[in-house]
Amino acid sequence: MPSVETSVARDIKINAKPETVFSYLIDADKLRRWMIVGGSVDPRPGGAFRFQVTREDAASGTYVEVDPPRRLVFTFGWESEDAVTKPGSTTVEITLRPDGDGTLVHFVHSGLPTQESADSHAKGWDHYLERLALAASGKDPGPDSFQD
Repeated sequence: MPSVETSVARDIKINAKPETVFSYLIDADKLRRWMIVGGSVDPRPGGAFRFQVTREDAASGTYVEVDPPRRLVFTFGWESEDAVTKPGSTTVEITLRPDGDGTLVHFVHSGLPTQESADSHAKGWDHYLERLALAASGKDPGPDSFQD
């Protein structure tokens, strides 16, 4: 049976300048405001990251392209032994484009191995992109419901 590759693509507008939005993608303290409970980042091509997304779930990968404040590309996967999407097995591409006082964000997570994996990641990214939009625009996204 041939392998299946699926992706998640989203476009959102954030009421903040691209420089501000970009900083929320690469600064560990700012990532904690909307997505992670801990982790580390080394945002340069070849640099590694580890996102402790929940107390139980960690994701990791490597930065491929870091072009502030326009584009960020990194590999991505989950560290758990039973993860379908292993670290480095998929790619996330985020492109930021100025739009008036805000930013248009084009988000693509590609290389997901199954439709079920794509659906699960879509749910997660929808949740976290909404939280990013709030945090980057100066609002408090509140407690992360995925932490429960």
